[in-house]
Amino acid sequence: MRLALARIGRGAVSGGALGLVLPALVLGLWEALSRFGVAPPNLLPAPSSVLRALRDLWLQGELWGHIEITLLRVLLGFLLGTAVATVLGALTGSSPLWRRLLDPTLQALRSIPSIAWVPIFILWLGIFEASKVTLIAVGAFFPVYLQTMAGIQQVDRKLVEVARMHGYGGVALVRRVLLPATLPAYITGLRGGLGLAWMFVVAAELMGASEGLGFLLLDGQQTGRPANILAAILLFAVFGKASDLALAALGRRFTAWQDNFQHAEEKKGHAADQARLQEV
Repeated sequence: MRLALARIGRGAVSGGALGLVLPALVLGLWEALSRFGVAPPNLLPAPSSVLRALRDLWLQGELWGHIEITLLRVLLGFLLGTAVATVLGALTGSSPLWRRLLDPTLQALRSIPSIAWVPIFILWLGIFEASKVTLIAVGAFFPVYLQTMAGIQQVDRKLVEVARMHGYGGVALVRRVLLPATLPAYITGLRGGLGLAWMFVVAAELMGASEGLGFLLLDGQQTGRPANILAAILLFAVFGKASDLALAALGRRFTAWQDNFQHAEEKKGHAADQARLQEV
């Protein structure tokens, strides 16, 4: 019994729990340096101080409002950017004419830094939600667009030929053959777009925002509260990672038909876990 439990424990450590080892070590070292006075608390407060700042914000009723509006902005911007990127990526990936027409301009726009968009979006859309969501959509757009276009271009030629033999062409070919075959690359693009959406929301919330995690970060800097700054950064990391895990899990479900190395390793690990449980 003990041996079986030990094996299960080792399996858990070798799985997702292993990813927590490095953050735990960093937090422990950080706390120790702060307690022994090596790290000045006015510049780098201890993790315990950051957690107290989060608790105080929660008790004051401020924290959920900041989290909620940031999550909403990221969601809307991500959906908007993904929708436009999917359409344009499908067009440029499946049609040489559209690729020659659109791709050079889009590649040039991709090189523009996120902060460079801020003044023009404020001028065009004002300082309210439209400009913030649009900026986040720009961030989410390019990884999804590039992966969709590249994925379609790399689809096996034989699949396309068989589809055309069965009467598929144009939009039907894209929808029924090219996009499903592109799904693994598309999921990768979605994860990249989501990551950039979380990065762009910080710049978006510097555009006259009065709430949001980006505002909380800026407010901490202006009022000299480094614990609030680190608390906002911690929340960005937690929610960004949680959303990425959810999207990755959804992607694995939709690409379970693939017979690749990752799925083979996951099946092997699942079988080993089942064997350990049977030993118990």
